[in-house]
Amino acid sequence: MKKKIAWLSALLNFFTLGVGTIYNGKRVFVGVCMFIGAGLATYVEFSIKTAAPELYNFMFAGFFLLGVGMAIDGYQEAKKQNSSQS
Repeated sequence: MKKKIAWLSALLNFFTLGVGTIYNGKRVFVGVCMFIGAGLATYVEFSIKTAAPELYNFMFAGFFLLGVGMAIDGYQEAKKQNSSQS
């Protein structure tokens, strides 16, 4: 299996949830589900921005934290895969 670029996996997961997981290739189904779920949740986020603007900051903060967590997970998963190939 080809070595993965850990920082690329982290960036992909931060900006498009689940794509870094798909890139790593180990949990593809989870990555696809995260990507679809993030797309649906983004629709809700933009709906909240107009319908209940006072809640938008909480939604944005939640997505930001989720992105950070997914970036860390993608980075660690790529590093783990690379070390098991050595």
